[in-house]
Amino acid sequence: MLRVPCDEREDWQSLAHEFGFKFHTMYGEKYWDESAYYQFTLEQIERDIEAPTENIHQMCLEVVQRVVNDEALLRRFAIPEQQWELLRDSWKNGDPSLYSRLDFAYNGRGDAKLYENNADTPTSIYETGFWQWLWLENKVDSKLVQRDADQFNSVQEKLVNRFKELNALNPDRMLYFACCKDTEEDRGTVQYLEDCAKAAGLETAFVYIEDIGMDASQRFTDLDNQVITWIFKLYPWEFMFEDEYSTALGKQNTRWLEPPWKSIISNKALLPMLWQMFEGHPNLLPAFFEDELGKVPKGMDLVKKPIFSREGANITFTDSRGRPIASSDDSDGPYGEEGFIFQQNYPLPIFEDNHTLIGSWLIDDQAAGISVREDKQAVTQDMSRYLPHIIY
Repeated sequence: MLRVPCDEREDWQSLAHEFGFKFHTMYGEKYWDESAYYQFTLEQIERDIEAPTENIHQMCLEVVQRVVNDEALLRRFAIPEQQWELLRDSWKNGDPSLYSRLDFAYNGRGDAKLYENNADTPTSIYETGFWQWLWLENKVDSKLVQRDADQFNSVQEKLVNRFKELNALNPDRMLYFACCKDTEEDRGTVQYLEDCAKAAGLETAFVYIEDIGMDASQRFTDLDNQVITWIFKLYPWEFMFEDEYSTALGKQNTRWLEPPWKSIISNKALLPMLWQMFEGHPNLLPAFFEDELGKVPKGMDLVKKPIFSREGANITFTDSRGRPIASSDDSDGPYGEEGFIFQQNYPLPIFEDNHTLIGSWLIDDQAAGISVREDKQAVTQDMSRYLPHIIY
């Protein structure tokens, strides 16, 4: 695994504009960064990333099976009691999923270590499935990257195929796509997924989360008062559980992507559950609930994470008893009232002063590609740069 400096394409900003990649730069800061790329061997990808990704995913499904049938664990996961039946029914009915992203610390040697599972609202799928592949094609055509270079990236192909499968399960239903207003990244993510759905032959529509209404029968509707019966929402389940319409969830014939049971494995409480059920697994880090700190080996530094934290928010570095360690890498944010978990502090590898995180994508149950993010800080956040990769 190498970080290789390279020249940027001269016209990449205009090309990004042409293809609708409007969030390549955000708040005046570079998000997409092609001044370097990461190089992997095929063995590193297949042995150290692809196989563990699919294995851990199956372990996560075992966690769901256990949690949905245990009220004490549902409370551990901060799931409101009024939503327990929704989750159980979703799991029992086998509600299908679309995609997930597992985040790993990996330096090219040894076992990749799971940081978390972004199983409900993962972003950077457009950059992974389309944009970095276009970068590779352009670089190969310009003879600036070896012609036999490849990329671990079947994301777009698998997305289209998965939408075809989902369409067969939902005949005669229009698939709505939804995200919140005033976020270019979320809108770009949803637009890309909608394009993939259209390529699969689905009938689609878009609606902002804020514009979804409810009719007299407590059915969700769009701005034209059309009933929404199937929807992909880039909006977290924990937010939906707390919104004013939450009491209506499960009372209408609405099918969701991602399904309600995904709220269990997108939750940081997943991490101590995985450790309890698969302690010692080479791809897992020791993790503990707040009342389990007595089990932490003396001298093991920890990372304190809110159960619902996203984009690296509200991260604190602590000692083995949960006492804060002064660190400039602690991060702020709006989370924490729901409770915390603790995970062994396993620092990201550093390449040329950059802390590097690997995101490994799953389409349904299959590993499909990786994204590489880097930051000068130890915690990867929403503005951490995205770099392309190759296999060589």
